[in-house]
Amino acid sequence: MIEDYYVKPSTVDRVRASWLAPQIESYLEWLEAHRYSRLIVYRRLPLLFHFGEFAQEKGCKDVPSCKAYIKEFVSQWLEQHGAKAKMAVAVRKHAIDAECGVRQMLQLACKEPVTRNRRRRPFPLESEVPGFAEYLQSERGFAASTIRNYRRHLDEFAQYLSRIGISSFRQLSPAVLAAFIVQYRPKVAPRTRLGFCCHLRVLLRFCYREGITTRDLSGAVGTPQIYRLNDVPRSITWDEVRCMLEAVERRAIRGRRDYAILLLLVTMACGHMRSRS
Repeated sequence: MIEDYYVKPSTVDRVRASWLAPQIESYLEWLEAHRYSRLIVYRRLPLLFHFGEFAQEKGCKDVPSCKAYIKEFVSQWLEQHGAKAKMAVAVRKHAIDAECGVRQMLQLACKEPVTRNRRRRPFPLESEVPGFAEYLQSERGFAASTIRNYRRHLDEFAQYLSRIGISSFRQLSPAVLAAFIVQYRPKVAPRTRLGFCCHLRVLLRFCYREGITTRDLSGAVGTPQIYRLNDVPRSITWDEVRCMLEAVERRAIRGRRDYAILLLLVTMACGHMRSRS
């Protein structure tokens, strides 16, 4: 089962060496049987492995004794991985994944009923903009994944309004929207920023249509310019080339193939540089 998610044999060997490897395997089978997405499995596999190491350091010798350390592990996991998250919603997702994944694995191993995290928070800004979620689903016909993106972006906007003390959409102004976008811009990638600005304009047009705001403020939210391939680096150093080649796991068939492709690219690049000089 682990081989379905990891290509490198060294990574598979490392997970299999964990003292909780049988419990991790059983939990993977449970996730697959309950139709969890591969993305969730990819997120939870590393933290399950690290929880095994954490519990072993705490002196745990059996699965039931691990339960006492779930909260402490989640706090440590957030210190290590939450710092990389630039948005509060991402930090909360890290915490939910860590606690829920470990708790479910231990419940399954102890033959207890496995609780699933089905609590749904209300749609962001539902009290200030009632009916917006239904509008996205029924009138616009957006897919569930698109509505989840709206939820994530508007949750960040709602937190910003709460921080600056705005409790009503009638207090919104172009200056407030511009200040938020300036603050939000460094936190996310250009395409995420583009999607957020589109979502915010849809929200503001809906507010004007429903009489929540006295004027249409969607024009105050500009469209960020995204240039094709603007984030591709021009080149990498020779040290980075060596690190890249050394990182390829050549014990696997795919790894040998990838190594051959990369080595060919490096050789051609060297030949091109010599011909130009």
